[in-house]
Amino acid sequence: MIYDVIVVGSGFSAIAVVCNLVEHLSDTASVAVIGDDPGFGRGTAYRTELHLHRLNVPASRMSLFPERPLEFVKWLEGHERSLQGSDFASRNDYGLYLRDTLAGLLRKRDGRCRVDFVKAKATGCVERYTSTLGFQLSNGDEIAGRHVVLCLGVGNAGLPAQPFGTAAAGRSRIIKNPWRLSWLRRVAPMDRVCILGSGLTMIDQVLALRAHGHRGVIDVLSRRGLIPLDHLRTQVAPLKIDTQTLPAKISAILKFLREQARDAEDWRCVMDGLRPVTQDLWKQLTLPERSRFLRHALPWWNIHRHRVAPDVFESFISLVRAGTVRVQAGFLKSIEMQGADGIVAKYRMRALREIAEIRAAWLVNCTGMERAGIDHSPLLNEMMRLGLIAQDPLRLGIQVNDRSEVQFTTETERARLFCVGALTAGQFWEITAVPDIRIQAKAVAEEIGRSQESIC
Repeated sequence: MIYDVIVVGSGFSAIAVVCNLVEHLSDTASVAVIGDDPGFGRGTAYRTELHLHRLNVPASRMSLFPERPLEFVKWLEGHERSLQGSDFASRNDYGLYLRDTLAGLLRKRDGRCRVDFVKAKATGCVERYTSTLGFQLSNGDEIAGRHVVLCLGVGNAGLPAQPFGTAAAGRSRIIKNPWRLSWLRRVAPMDRVCILGSGLTMIDQVLALRAHGHRGVIDVLSRRGLIPLDHLRTQVAPLKIDTQTLPAKISAILKFLREQARDAEDWRCVMDGLRPVTQDLWKQLTLPERSRFLRHALPWWNIHRHRVAPDVFESFISLVRAGTVRVQAGFLKSIEMQGADGIVAKYRMRALREIAEIRAAWLVNCTGMERAGIDHSPLLNEMMRLGLIAQDPLRLGIQVNDRSEVQFTTETERARLFCVGALTAGQFWEITAVPDIRIQAKAVAEEIGRSQESIC
């Protein structure tokens, strides 16, 4: 069957696109959503049932629709959650809000486009028809669309070093994907745990371990030993930043921001002022300056930009002060299995040549997401081989223009292909959080709506 629009994916980007398509397409249009995740739209992040897993953005900025900013806050009120717009809701509640919002739109049978959910993976891509793009599915079917929106997330980064040793049974104690939370039930209360990576996922897993009764020592290892900082309990007014007056070099920009932070009421108001203009600033940077930012400034950007809720931070930092969580800075050299329940992680201490080791019963990979979003996906690799997509110069994802549209290398008549979410980081950089993706999803849906009207 040929659809007007095919959405490939089942995470937040996909649900944001689908909801906006329902609002912007006519009742004669048809949409197919390809994805095999049973929790459509909630993805990994918003499916967790642990209340301690909080959003990292205040509720007032988490509406699915930018033109209706208080919609999520009203959902919380309607479900008797005692939270204000400035509070940080649970991620499970946000997942339920997404589910309810989509269900509410789909219940409106009259005046909306047709939406079919195809529970399968897109395993291949073909061009069989004029002005359409076809996808081969894991269930053996094939469908095609005149417009295609890729909403595939980035993959989990692999282990920095591959484990070795003869104790194959102990490999079940190496957790490559910590979001499969069933592993937590197997951890004994006093087991020693080693976590690789010190970002937001690490904090989530530390608090999840505590919620499941773990009371042992947790060693955290990352290259710089930096941990995410916290939001203020009382927000301060963001500093107004004009990107047109900023210098061209990233070193000079960082110097300017440090000076502003020293003079500000709190450094967070500088970061919050930068927040709405980050995409504009990124586009102004030359490719060498973007590369320089990624090499030298990214770890510090991450801990200042991607902050955690104040009470979550306090729960975590109290464990650090008590010595229960120990954060180490160093470069992992090897992972050795010793017996059925022994793991030795050896690392070179930062700024030193000395080799140290961490002995643990469990090793958990919290190193984050892959930077190169194409590499993890067989579908995207095939599309790149066919010349349908290309990686951006920094290998952050797929090369798109300002409309989030993929530019084909040939001038033949083809389906219009868009990409939404983290895979467009090369063009926009700041495109992993809800406030940015929802704007992008709406813009893509509006563009498809205009294109569909011109066809009709």
